[in-house]
Amino acid sequence: MSTMATTIINIMKTKFKNANEAYNYFVNEIRTVGMVFSGTRALFNVGFTLMEPLENEIKNKERKWNIKYARAEWMWYQSADPSIEKLGEIYGKIPPIWERMADKDGNVNSNYGWQITRGNQMEKVINMLKSNPGTRQATVSIYDGKEIDKYKTDTPCTYAIQFTILNNRLNMCVTMRSNDLWYGFCNDQYCFSELQRHVSEAVGCEIGEYYHFAHNLHLYNNKL
Repeated sequence: MSTMATTIINIMKTKFKNANEAYNYFVNEIRTVGMVFSGTRALFNVGFTLMEPLENEIKNKERKWNIKYARAEWMWYQSADPSIEKLGEIYGKIPPIWERMADKDGNVNSNYGWQITRGNQMEKVINMLKSNPGTRQATVSIYDGKEIDKYKTDTPCTYAIQFTILNNRLNMCVTMRSNDLWYGFCNDQYCFSELQRHVSEAVGCEIGEYYHFAHNLHLYNNKL
């Protein structure tokens, strides 16, 4: 009598109302089915949509997310100043993680506001969307393989952000090489959704969906 092996395929949810719902789902998925990988448990090639991007507060009680800090980080990005001293001025102190990532001059590569304004990228994207709402080229880049030698202390986690107007609603796609769910996603999605708000207001259309893709979505072992 022969036996047949049964393969159980885990089909992940791909649409969420808001960031908190997505966080609650993926913290459980990572802990349950995440692969052991380089000091983390990780899910690979994870993409999902946030239907209401501006519902961007993380309310999970275990996480104890700090909206005051998230707002400070967004203000720091708006300044387009890569100096961690600027973050300290805004927030009142500099989180240790940024001190570890700063170069000898106190600057980091991961101030996304600084990155997206380099070469007037953001200004060009907004003008492009205004002049041609059907454009497929409204993209700002952040991580750049041609600059790897500059990433000795801090490597940006985000590849690019793309904007598309569909039915007079501004959709946004964020593509990440690596995304720590506990700290990275919670604060990043807040800043990215606020960026989506900024661009939609500048272009003059409503906010649409926010699609988030991470090649590696993970929790460090101390958060398992």
